[in-house]
Amino acid sequence: MQRTSLTPIPVQHPLQGRLTLPGSKSITNRALLLAALARGTSRLSGALKSADTHWMAQALRAMGVTVEEPTADSFVVHSDGRLAAAQEALFLGNAGTAMRFLTAAVANVEGQVVLDGDEHMRKRPIEPLVQALRGLGLDISASGGCPPVTVQGAGRLRGGRIEIDGGLSSQYVSALLMAAACAEGPCEVALLGSEIGARGYIDLTLAAMRAFGAEVEQLDAATWRIQPTGYRACDFVIEPDASAATYLWAVEALTGGAIDLGVPADAFIQPDARAKAVIDTFPEMPAVIDGSQMQDAIPTLAVLAAFNRTPVRFTGIANLRVKECDRVAALATELSRIRPGLGIEEGDDLLVASDPSLAGQHLPARIETYADHRIAMSFALAALKIDGLEILDPGCVAKTYPGYWDALQALGVHYR
Repeated sequence: MQRTSLTPIPVQHPLQGRLTLPGSKSITNRALLLAALARGTSRLSGALKSADTHWMAQALRAMGVTVEEPTADSFVVHSDGRLAAAQEALFLGNAGTAMRFLTAAVANVEGQVVLDGDEHMRKRPIEPLVQALRGLGLDISASGGCPPVTVQGAGRLRGGRIEIDGGLSSQYVSALLMAAACAEGPCEVALLGSEIGARGYIDLTLAAMRAFGAEVEQLDAATWRIQPTGYRACDFVIEPDASAATYLWAVEALTGGAIDLGVPADAFIQPDARAKAVIDTFPEMPAVIDGSQMQDAIPTLAVLAAFNRTPVRFTGIANLRVKECDRVAALATELSRIRPGLGIEEGDDLLVASDPSLAGQHLPARIETYADHRIAMSFALAALKIDGLEILDPGCVAKTYPGYWDALQALGVHYR
């Protein structure tokens, strides 16, 4: 939907229907990389086609991997199991998974690789991963601790112990785990401290690695040993995106509707599916919600909380400050654009001063989305109940859910 802004018209009835969710972005980009590192032909079904997966596929093609797209939800990847140095810098847009995963993977390339992105990516930290790889003797640099990243690969990552601070992002840990299976010898990936953002995504990584033939042993809660097996091509099925599902679960809660997504909440292995249990408590959501293990669901829950009967405090969300934008600040700012004081930053916590009477009011506001798909999709929820909310840059949802606005329209939502 190529529009500079979009104003949903509030709905007066329960939204009902059947929708097909896009594939998981997190799993698709893991599977694309692992297929590229595997010798042979891999077929990925149920995949997401979005900006983030586009940039990953393009980067792999630039490094000599054949990536075909025979259908709207599949990739076929042909590889000899090696990545070649690209002729030009790899442009990765604002795809955090692609940037972090490839930064580690190209350590196994012979020659120099430069990884870059857009203006937003150039503000996203990657120094913990750079430091971890440097600890194994890799020649790697990132000016100011953010992309662009320059890697001088020596053909194989050296085996040994890799220590990483995973407190800022679990993607750093996943990146090292996936690259380690292609190293010269066994690797141990160890957390510095026990804190890690969204540990459930590590489980996604390990499951995908094992599907492609990796041998990984978890030594304790903070250490993994990876054998230098490389990867084997396989056929891999990607589950629907749980983060995308959270918006539609919230639509049900806000409108009293019923939406058949074709998959029950308890069938997801992605950590954001935990949000369903919280959404089911609406309008009596808990007074305090720990968002540390379902970070991408917090924008959904925060906007839903605006209509809760009592205020809600979100804790454990400091990592949201280094996502596509500073989501803590963005949520507080845009909630308070609807009604002053509706969203309040208190340290790294977000306090939502809930007010059920917001529903049905005419409160004109232009919602800034900061080029962040999750801010756009979550504030669309508020527009289902409040008249006059104009969502700016609605096309930013293409990052992970290109069909989002059409999906709402299929349920009966109309736009000005």
